[in-house]
Amino acid sequence: MAASPILSPTPAASADVRTVLLHQVSWGAIFAGAVTALVSQVILNMVGVGVGLSSVGAHAADNPAASTLSLGAGLWFVASGVVAALAGGLIAGRLSGKPVAGAAGLHGLVSWAVTTLVVLYLLTSAAGGLIGGAFSGVTSTLGGAGSLVGGTVQTAAQAAAPSLSKIANPLDGIEQTVRQQAAGQDPQAARDAAVAAIRALFTGDPAQKAEAETRAADALAKAQGIPAEQAKAQIQDYRKQYDAAVASAKQKAEAAALATKSAATQGAFYGALALILGALAGFLGGRLGAPKPDTLVAGYDARRA
Repeated sequence: MAASPILSPTPAASADVRTVLLHQVSWGAIFAGAVTALVSQVILNMVGVGVGLSSVGAHAADNPAASTLSLGAGLWFVASGVVAALAGGLIAGRLSGKPVAGAAGLHGLVSWAVTTLVVLYLLTSAAGGLIGGAFSGVTSTLGGAGSLVGGTVQTAAQAAAPSLSKIANPLDGIEQTVRQQAAGQDPQAARDAAVAAIRALFTGDPAQKAEAETRAADALAKAQGIPAEQAKAQIQDYRKQYDAAVASAKQKAEAAALATKSAATQGAFYGALALILGALAGFLGGRLGAPKPDTLVAGYDARRA
């Protein structure tokens, strides 16, 4: 009996079926590549931690600078991520069974994306802390490696300029000077009154500046036992000292803000560059791991035999 022309496949239909099969997603291969990439990155990060700890000695003078350690740790983390993505992509591309390099490369790319999502989930949730026991070292390594970007940004900001919380109060030096000059000459209440009057002069209402200056001079003269004119001259010197301290504090605050902004910008760009390199490594690994058509045919024949 002749085959019906309706049931017999046409060459165009066969080509379409082959195209669908070649480009069908193999999630098993993707997850296998993601697991391989995760384990590879954990191993490489542990090696990096061991190398970093071996470079730290008992004497602080012989140890490398903190900025050098931070830079080296960041570079190692990026390099380990690229190598891990390459290994995961290679496994995903090989297990996908797709002899087309583009399809195998896409499997490697998706495997890298799954790996990245898993790492981000472990770093931003409590799931990493729930894995205790034997896996505590793995999660701590992932946590330490993932926090390198934020730690590098903070270290760079602190190294470039002082933190805002460490900027001294402009009135501290003036108050200390007043208490030292008045020590042993008047009771503690008089010294406290002088300090309070000077603080009110510099931090009070500018519209009442003249009255506040008069009260501060009187309190200072009483506390130190000096003439009012001499006390007014000291008040003027304190004002110059206060204005200089405020200007210096403002300059340091602006420098700290600028340094933090610059470091955060660099950290964001470096993080994006690391992700792009990882994606390229995953795609390249998938292409390199794509099985050859003759390999697939030989494996199929071996299984049939």
